[in-house]
Amino acid sequence: MDLSVVVPTLNGRDRLAACLDALAADAPDAEVIVVNGPSADGTTGMVRDRDDVDVLVEISDRTVNVARNAGVEVATGDAVALVDYDNRIEPGWRDAVADGLDAAPVVSGPVTPIPPSEGDAGADRPDDAAADDSTEPERNPSEPERNRIAGRDVTYFESGNVAFRRDALRDLDGFDEYLRVGGARDAAHRLARMDREVAWRPAMAARKELPTPTAADGGRSAHEWGWKYRGLAYRLLKNYGVRPTALLRTGSHAVGDALGAARDVVRGESTPTRWAATGRDVLVGLTGGSSDGFVARRRDRSPARNPNGISTRADRAVAKYDRRPEADDDDGNRADRDAGSGADRDGARESDDGEREAEAAGE
Repeated sequence: MDLSVVVPTLNGRDRLAACLDALAADAPDAEVIVVNGPSADGTTGMVRDRDDVDVLVEISDRTVNVARNAGVEVATGDAVALVDYDNRIEPGWRDAVADGLDAAPVVSGPVTPIPPSEGDAGADRPDDAAADDSTEPERNPSEPERNRIAGRDVTYFESGNVAFRRDALRDLDGFDEYLRVGGARDAAHRLARMDREVAWRPAMAARKELPTPTAADGGRSAHEWGWKYRGLAYRLLKNYGVRPTALLRTGSHAVGDALGAARDVVRGESTPTRWAATGRDVLVGLTGGSSDGFVARRRDRSPARNPNGISTRADRAVAKYDRRPEADDDDGNRADRDAGSGADRDGARESDDGEREAEAAGE
């Protein structure tokens, strides 16, 4: 099995370096693709100085689903893994990926949080979009999360520790780029719709270095309530339409978060004004996400349910540094083709001139 590993990153240079070190140790044969958002911390230079990264793709978008799709787009393996830049795969990860993909088209494994490094506070914040699946409560990381929605069994995967067979990603058309958060959960719903199994392998383990919870990259708060509920409403309406189960699920999330925010006010950790502003953001997010979910459901009625997938655009990368041998061969072949086509054009022009001269002489 030829494995490609896509690592999306944004302002995470130091933790990305640890992630790449772990990949080099346990998956040295993998094709490693780093997709770098508009980082301002020297990530580009660090990656280009390494000899264990095959492709560096630079994008201008901060959305993690755009980064994932940009990496999948250039991957050549018949299996593609997604590993978050702040995850460090454990020994045995590579073998567990192969074992899982022998049994199912998608495989995932546990991610265990580890404390932030000393002195890391205030640096290397992930983009808020990288915290892809913050819409669910804490759970036991040793087993997958499962739910039954509208009569459909859904198995969620770890967004930063998952591997797909190439055909599964093709059928999904990658990730829905409308979503800033929840892209992996959306993909899980769509896999369930296509009756694609998600395998779980405890040996496919990774450790995640957690950021401090007070702020995300760019100075934004770690929770963007508006986008949380916009994404939740969008993916449920897009995948299931108007169903009591989907509406109940959305409502239960909103009630739970409202009670939690109210408890913060009572404890003095928040203010009534902030609580009211959060409620406004939630309502605006629900309204916008529901409307956009209906539109998306009409736009793509295929099993993929992905009107914003890989196939919809080809302008994600603003720069690409490709060290793969075949990239050099492609450049050489392209030059040969250009030279050959130029020679053919010159020859054709000479032939045309000769024919015109012969015709003139005949006249």
